[in-house]
Amino acid sequence: MSAFNGYGVWAIYRFEMARALRTWLQSIVTPVITTSLYFIVFGSAIGSRMSEVGGVDYGAFIVPGLIMLSLFTQSIFNASFGIYFPKFTGTIYEILSAPVSTLEIVTAYVGAAATKSIVLGLIILATASLFVPIQIQHPGWMITFLLLIATTFSLFGFIIGIWAKSFEQLNFIPMLLVTPLTFLGGAFYSIDMLPEPWRTISLFNPVVYLISGFRWSFYDTSDVAVGVSLAATLAFFFLCLGIVAWIFKTGYRLKS
Repeated sequence: MSAFNGYGVWAIYRFEMARALRTWLQSIVTPVITTSLYFIVFGSAIGSRMSEVGGVDYGAFIVPGLIMLSLFTQSIFNASFGIYFPKFTGTIYEILSAPVSTLEIVTAYVGAAATKSIVLGLIILATASLFVPIQIQHPGWMITFLLLIATTFSLFGFIIGIWAKSFEQLNFIPMLLVTPLTFLGGAFYSIDMLPEPWRTISLFNPVVYLISGFRWSFYDTSDVAVGVSLAATLAFFFLCLGIVAWIFKTGYRLKS
């Protein structure tokens, strides 16, 4: 069994991180400004009419949802574009023929995408703290959910990047699936505020469990039990991991 090629992983990881620094305006500044506008609009327009949700100031209540919205979209974008671009240029064959294993390739690309998303999430958290006082009741769990969700959606983005045959397909799932599910997943409200049967229907939205668990780590309040949120996140993580393993085993859209 060959040793883990740390140098190869570091080379790919460093290249991906350098690409983000070259496009720092798009990678960091634009999402922060967009999220700040969400915060100002929702915090001011709705917050003036609804002061608290579950005993938490509305402005502070939406902060975990805003971070999750950014984490979902940026993790998918960074990972999908990171692996799609080598496919588009043909350099993917150089990577596949290099002395790096499947595990090392996935670790490098997903690790870089997750790192960029986590840094962006922390920047948004710092930005939000300028508007409202934020309390993190369970910092250890907050970091756990942040790492796990960023890694999971980076794996999901990696899958999309391999599946996509065009830039249009690259944006299809994030725009038409993930973003709507996030808005309907309690990012800006508690699903307990919904009348039946909409509350029950919302429980079939997997994003509800991710946002609920992350919000619990801040304010010790959630729409669903934190154990259920953690189990749902882990289930999605292992599902994505299994799909990635199948892709490299079969060569699906990598060797053709």
